[in-house]
Amino acid sequence: MAEKRVYKVVLTGGPCGGKTTGQSRLSTFFENLGWKVYRVPETSTVLLSGGIKFADLSEDEAMTFQENLLKAMMQIEKTFFSLADGCHKNCLVICDRGTMDASAFIHESKWDEILKDNGWNPVDLRDTRYNQIIHMVSAANGAEAFYSNEDHACRSENVDLARHLDNRAAQAWVGHPYFDVIDNSTDFDAKMCRMMSVVCQKLGIDTGDRLSSNARKVKYLVKGPLPTDTVFPNFQDFNVEHVYLRTNSTKMQARLRKRGKNGHHSYTHTIRKPEKLGQIVEVKTPISQRDFTNMITQADEDHHRIFKKRRCFLHNNQYFQLDIYQKPCHERCEGLLLLETYTTLTAEELHARLPSFLTIESDVTGKPNYSMFNLSLRDDWNHTNKFCVNIAG
Repeated sequence: MAEKRVYKVVLTGGPCGGKTTGQSRLSTFFENLGWKVYRVPETSTVLLSGGIKFADLSEDEAMTFQENLLKAMMQIEKTFFSLADGCHKNCLVICDRGTMDASAFIHESKWDEILKDNGWNPVDLRDTRYNQIIHMVSAANGAEAFYSNEDHACRSENVDLARHLDNRAAQAWVGHPYFDVIDNSTDFDAKMCRMMSVVCQKLGIDTGDRLSSNARKVKYLVKGPLPTDTVFPNFQDFNVEHVYLRTNSTKMQARLRKRGKNGHHSYTHTIRKPEKLGQIVEVKTPISQRDFTNMITQADEDHHRIFKKRRCFLHNNQYFQLDIYQKPCHERCEGLLLLETYTTLTAEELHARLPSFLTIESDVTGKPNYSMFNLSLRDDWNHTNKFCVNIAG
């Protein structure tokens, strides 16, 4: 019997981005699959409907408000997360905004003060708390003709302010390992399908023809040296370590990932295998530090550990992760720079959004020479039977 799954997804974004409709569509879709769905209400709406006007608060009052909002949000989420853990069915928990959204409404120094006072850190609040973040871009950013605040009792933002808040909300989540941006490049129904598609894609659910816009991972080779940090948009850097594990089948890959910064880390166990001809199924499971330590004893001696610096940033409403390979490594990895993104755009549309400040050499999506599995092999590729052609990634 398959193990029960609990999947926690945050729908965030600026005003009039489709979060409410998105929650409803996701709920109906997963309930039809037989899942139990919980919808965590937006904490700020509950508080603001009680007479609080955020614009009237002083800087210190705003900090106090956001700190208490965050505490209330975490307690409300705890209730739903506990119910999901105890449910006998697969369970989807949809959060209307999440913990990092509070950082978008106060100065960075005040946010850092809140974290310090409460013993919190971004890795726990952002990276390990939720499985996936979906930013629904405001209509004020790309679909201005459809922007409206008339039907929302707590919404008073004009288009310029809505666009600013949308950008702030997106930046708040930069760094999460599974962050998808759903923009306004299509009509609204297609936008909803794209949103549901990226959730199903991360869960490894085959949707057949029900959702037409399946996301795909695209990988580019970048030519060094990199420009200075000041050229990049706001970014988050993480230290990442990958360890391949022994498996009983040459057609299955298993690996561990340790990811974090400043002494705080998240840990993931990933299984990759071909489910159908031409289709790769990848199952990612969050694990504890203890699990990581225990499982690393099963490391495959035929592979080097992979060390990277991973730079996460938003550019042109697209979320990018730049992997900068680090020593110790095989000489084939020295100086290697790979840029990855998940997208539903056409190749031409995506090309127009690529960072102009990076020198993109070529699209290497699916090419086995740039598969991390092959890059980590200890033996020379010409003198090993371990080189994998069919499972690239």
